[in-house]
Amino acid sequence: MEIQVRPLTSFEGSSWEVHMDSNKVTFRSESEARAFVQTLESRLSAPHQLLDVAADHTLSRRAG
Repeated sequence: MEIQVRPLTSFEGSSWEVHMDSNKVTFRSESEARAFVQTLESRLSAPHQLLDVAADHTLSRRAG
């Protein structure tokens, strides 16, 4: 997923937008936008148990 942080306007105090592929989310400040991106990236890179459960299920079906 491509993630970009951009100002909506060039003047001080403008809103900021986070682009995630074709999705956009607007924030009141750059710091809020960057905090969102940091949280999003950490969640995306975290291990996901659902994938482990699906893999276990697939392996058990193949073994049986």
